[in-house]
Amino acid sequence: MSEGLRRELTFFDAVSLVIGTIVGADIYIVAAYGAGSLGPASILSWIIAGLMAMILALVFSEASAIMPRTGGPYSYAREALGEFAGFITGWSLWVSSWIAIAVFPVAFVYYLSQFIGLSQAAEALIKVIFILSLTAINISGVGRAGKVNDVLTVLKVAPLILLVVTGILRFIWDPSGLLSGYTPFAPMGLGALGSVTVLVFWAYVGFELVTVPAGEVKNPGRTIPLAIIIGMVFVMVFYLLTNFVILGLVPWVVLASSTAPLTLAGYSALGGAGALILTLGALVSIAGSEEAGMLTTARLLHVMSLDGFLPGWLSRIHPRFRTPHLSILVQNLTALVAALTGTAAGLIELSVLTLLLAYMSTCVSLPVLRRRRHRDAGVPLKSILGVLICLYLLVNTGTGTILAGSLLIAAGVPVYLRYRRRNKKR
Repeated sequence: MSEGLRRELTFFDAVSLVIGTIVGADIYIVAAYGAGSLGPASILSWIIAGLMAMILALVFSEASAIMPRTGGPYSYAREALGEFAGFITGWSLWVSSWIAIAVFPVAFVYYLSQFIGLSQAAEALIKVIFILSLTAINISGVGRAGKVNDVLTVLKVAPLILLVVTGILRFIWDPSGLLSGYTPFAPMGLGALGSVTVLVFWAYVGFELVTVPAGEVKNPGRTIPLAIIIGMVFVMVFYLLTNFVILGLVPWVVLASSTAPLTLAGYSALGGAGALILTLGALVSIAGSEEAGMLTTARLLHVMSLDGFLPGWLSRIHPRFRTPHLSILVQNLTALVAALTGTAAGLIELSVLTLLLAYMSTCVSLPVLRRRRHRDAGVPLKSILGVLICLYLLVNTGTGTILAGSLLIAAGVPVYLRYRRRNKKR
């Protein structure tokens, strides 16, 4: 356990973190990207991406059971593959999560603009207020932040459940409406399936972050693996049902041009009231996902600072709230800059790319961790499949994104070299 942190997160909190970090801005905006490239066939990308994420989640589940330590993938790679591999893994995971934190204010503004017209200055101000208010909640205590996340998780899932139930009842009453929504199934072919899967895969990521604050979870060796599995099963079923209904309710041509696809689906299902409910649900969902991401990601900076690979002041604990307040501030204020300058689609693809290194290193670390625990253990199939999944996603990522992501990851190397020399002198 990281010194000074409190074990206040319960099993329900951990499950809420899994669902809360996954279900957020992604489901509210990614559906439109898929429809614009594949039409109704985009439902295939949700199935493929879900299966990929489930395999990787199983890898993380076992790794967290073997080594329930604060830092998650950073700790696994450092233990199994060495100091440098651990640092780069932690760095790439933090960069990916930091980029994701920058996406949510952008999506929040998308949906808020369905209520009121916003100037560029107003959009910027809202993004600032959005991040600063959630930053204050995270600094005020992990227990309080966890409970806020529990409430936001329930509130943000409820409108989507209403949409799914209403849509399915409507399809039962009028099957022809569903048939027309899925005809033709692949109007543009399946050539873009790989690139769409990369964007959709982002909707499933986040399960890995629940392993990061292990030092603040009660009974982490049992709680975290079970929370990952339960959370991922729920999310995959939930996503497939939600997108099945969305694609059946809203013509894919209309969906493709929308920045607020769930508002359209809500209007199609329940009229103006449905649009209002889904828009409010989107705002709550995005806030909940942002809050959960902030809570978990800042712990990476904290534990890497404790290990001497980042400035020591990043590991300081607030004297009253017992939270890594300086890590939270640095992370969130820099993410605010990215939110003010970036676009949602570009940030999403970049977030997925930088996350792949953390996924791949965890898949490679698992056999080593197993061997140390069970001396005759071999290489698990899920680790092999996990590496292949990462390579598939990498191949289907744009060249410009690969270059930008590589530069962001490489930026961690001089940081490592500087603090490695300082640690050796100590």
